[in-house]
Amino acid sequence: MKFGITLGLLNPRVWEEVAREADSLGFESLWLPEHLVFPVAMRGKLRPEEEHPPVPPSTPLYDAAAYLSYLAGITKQIRLGTFVYLLGLRHPFVAARAFATLDQVSLGRAEVGIGAGWLINEWEAAGFDPRTRGRRLDECAALCQRLWTEEVVEHRGEFYSFDPVMFEPKPIQKPHPPFTVGGESDAALRRAVRLGGWIGMPGGFDETRLLLDRLRKLERDADKPAGSTVVTVPARLRGADDIARYRDAGVDRLIPILPGGSRQAVEQARAFAADHF
Repeated sequence: MKFGITLGLLNPRVWEEVAREADSLGFESLWLPEHLVFPVAMRGKLRPEEEHPPVPPSTPLYDAAAYLSYLAGITKQIRLGTFVYLLGLRHPFVAARAFATLDQVSLGRAEVGIGAGWLINEWEAAGFDPRTRGRRLDECAALCQRLWTEEVVEHRGEFYSFDPVMFEPKPIQKPHPPFTVGGESDAALRRAVRLGGWIGMPGGFDETRLLLDRLRKLERDADKPAGSTVVTVPARLRGADDIARYRDAGVDRLIPILPGGSRQAVEQARAFAADHF
């Protein structure tokens, strides 16, 4: 099983130190959350049971691909991903260029974590109808794949249309950097099966197992081999037994939610690596 680490719950002041340490300790991947903008009055829920949005609008935001490109320059082997990037809020030229650049400067370490997004009025602030976000995401993802793999691309679609273009340089990874799809709706899980990767939200093992049952059924419905979707799960772990349960359930990559705050992040990463690597 692979182990990742997330910067999402940490103060940006420690991101660089955590990235360096995670890389040297042998964590397989590092994940950075992403939003384009936070409206002051938020509308939307990350999970249905929430009573209010999970983050304040004053939370610092960074361009994820740009920041990960910086982290690529101070690390050697750890993979660098978004958890998750709101692909549909960007033109495919912008998104494809950002991740192709990340893949180039990291020498093939980019992970493209994407999602439709839960923050309804973030879409409205950007001038888009939030009801179209799933279709926009699908069209943009398909176009990124084409821009990364085809010599000349021409497109006439629902949201994007352009005459023949060329896109260079291509990403280092072939055929392209892997997609990982966030979300727990049927639409999100179907998208994950189609694109080959799924990343869950922090929850308990029983909840994860139910989601994996749904994912495996969708694989069968799509005539995909069982287990063909790479599964990434953030989780609060109590020990090796928990890790074994997730592994046996079919999880490919765990992102442990480490105890303690930003000040203890490096120490906790070292302790986890000493126990499990």
